[in-house]
Amino acid sequence: MAHDPAAVGDKNPVETNADHEATAREEGGRQPVHTEYDIERVEAVYRKLDRRIIPAFWILYFLCSAIRSNIGLAQTMNADVGHDLITMLDLSSNDISTALALFYVSYVIFDCPSNLVMSKLSPRVWMARIVFAVGVIGACFTAVQAAWSLKLLRFLLGFVIAGMWPGMSYYLTLFYPPSRTGKRIGQYFTAAQVSAAVVGLVSAGFQLMDGAGGLVGYQWMFLIYGLLAVLLGWTLLWWLPERPLPPGEQRARSGFMKWLPPTPEALTGEDALIHYEDLKRVYHPRPWAIEDLGYVLIDWRLWPLTLMYFGVVGVGIGTQLYGTVIIRGINPSFTGVQLSLLFAPIWIMDLIAILLVTPISDRFHRLRPLFFSCAVCIQIAGLLTVTFAPTWNPWARYGGLLMVGFGLGPTVPICMTWTNEIFQQRHGEVGVAAASALVSGLGNLGSITTTYALYTGWPADAAPGPYQYRRSNLTMIGILCVSILSSIVMFAALKIIGNKPSHKIGSSGSSTIDGSDGFQDGAARRELQQRGFGRMWWSRRT
Repeated sequence: MAHDPAAVGDKNPVETNADHEATAREEGGRQPVHTEYDIERVEAVYRKLDRRIIPAFWILYFLCSAIRSNIGLAQTMNADVGHDLITMLDLSSNDISTALALFYVSYVIFDCPSNLVMSKLSPRVWMARIVFAVGVIGACFTAVQAAWSLKLLRFLLGFVIAGMWPGMSYYLTLFYPPSRTGKRIGQYFTAAQVSAAVVGLVSAGFQLMDGAGGLVGYQWMFLIYGLLAVLLGWTLLWWLPERPLPPGEQRARSGFMKWLPPTPEALTGEDALIHYEDLKRVYHPRPWAIEDLGYVLIDWRLWPLTLMYFGVVGVGIGTQLYGTVIIRGINPSFTGVQLSLLFAPIWIMDLIAILLVTPISDRFHRLRPLFFSCAVCIQIAGLLTVTFAPTWNPWARYGGLLMVGFGLGPTVPICMTWTNEIFQQRHGEVGVAAASALVSGLGNLGSITTTYALYTGWPADAAPGPYQYRRSNLTMIGILCVSILSSIVMFAALKIIGNKPSHKIGSSGSSTIDGSDGFQDGAARRELQQRGFGRMWWSRRT
C-alpha cells in the first residue's frame, strides 16, 4: 500500500528492502507492499493513544480495586469502639475467610466467559458495564447486616468484576503491539497500588465520620466508593474509544449500539493511517469459532503462565487483604489509624517498582522471565524477613513487608504482557482474549488459597505469639517458588519448541493468522529485535 509522500508532511514513509521484495510478491497477487514510517512519528501516535486510554483505565482500576479490597480495611476500622465490620456483624474468622474467597470463586468461573463476550461485542461498552455494576454492588455493601449477606455480595462482586483485568489487557492489544503493552499495563496497574495506599489513608478520614448520618465509618467508605464507580461507568461510554477501523471504513451503529452515546474515534487522519500500517493485525481479524477457542484451551503454554500468575497474585492479594492484620501481629499496640497509615507505604514501594521495571522489560521483551524471577526473589526475601526477624525489632519485620511490596510490583504486568505476546502470535485475537482471561482467572485460585486457608483462615497459625502467621508466610514462599520454576520452564520450552503460529488453526479456515508469514505489519517486523536502551533520552541526538 503506497502513499503520496506529500501526505505525511516532514516524516516521509521510508521504503525498505523488504518493500521491494513485497512489491515483487504483489505482482504475483500474494502480498501487499509494506510501508515503514519514521519511528518517532509512530511513537507519537502511540503517545496520543496513551492520553486517551491510560487515564481512563487508571481511574477505573483505582475505584474497582478500592471496592474489591476495602473489606480488608473494614475489619479494623473503628475497632476501638466496636464499630469494625467483624464486631458489627458478629463475624467469625471462618466467615471472613469464606466471604473473601467467594469473590474469587465467582471471579474464576466467569472471568473467561466475560472476556470472550467482550471480544464479540463492543469492548468499550462491556468495560463500562463492568465498572457500573461494580459500583452498584459496592454501594450495596453499605446495607450488609449479617454474615450471609456479606458472603452473597462478595460472590456477586466477583461475578460482575470478572473480565475487567484481562479485558483491559485484551483491550490494549487492539491499539498497541504486545511488546509495548508491559509499560502501559504497569502504568494503570499502579492504580491498584495507589488505591491500596490512598484507601488506607482515606480510611482514617472515614473513621472520623463514624456515627454521622447513622452510618459507621466503613459504611460511609462502601457507599462513597460505590457511587463514584457508578458515575464513572456511565462516563466511560464517552471516554473510551471503540476498536479501530481501517482508514475510510465507516462505523455502523446497529442493534443496542444505536441507543448508546457515540464516542470519538481514537485516531483520525494521518495518525489513523500510520496506526493502520503499524498494526494491521488488529484491523483484519477473522471471526473466531468454538474450534479456535478449543485450540487455545489445549495449548500447553497456558499452564506455566497460569502457575506464574498463581503465586504472585496469591501473595499480592494476601498482602492486600491481610496487610493490616500482619502489621497488627507485628505490634498489637498499633491503633486502627496507625495501621492504616503503615499499610500505605507497602503499596508506594510497589508503585515505584512498577514504574522502574516495566518500561525496561518492554525494551528487553525477550528477557521477561528474568525480570519476573528477580522480582519474585525480592518478595521471598521480604517474607523471610517478616517471618524470622527478631520479635523485639518490629520495624525490621515491617521492612520485610516493604520488600514484599517492591517485589510484587512488576510481576503481574510482566506475566500478562508475556501472555499477550505468546498467544497473539500463536492464536491471534481469540488467543489473547481467552489466554489472558484463563491465566488471570485460574491464577486467582492462588487468591482463594491465601484468603481462605492462610492467616485468619488458619486458626492455629493465627494464635497470638512469636510464631503468629509463620506457617502462612512460609506457604506463600512456597507458591512463589512455584512461580519462579514455572517461568524457567516456560522460557526453556519456548527456546526448544518455539512459538510459531498454530498450524492447526491455519489449516482450519477459521484462523486469525493469514499465511505462513504471520502478521506482516510494521510493529511485527520491529518486534524481531529488542529495543534495548536505544533511543533513550541520553542517547538521542539534539
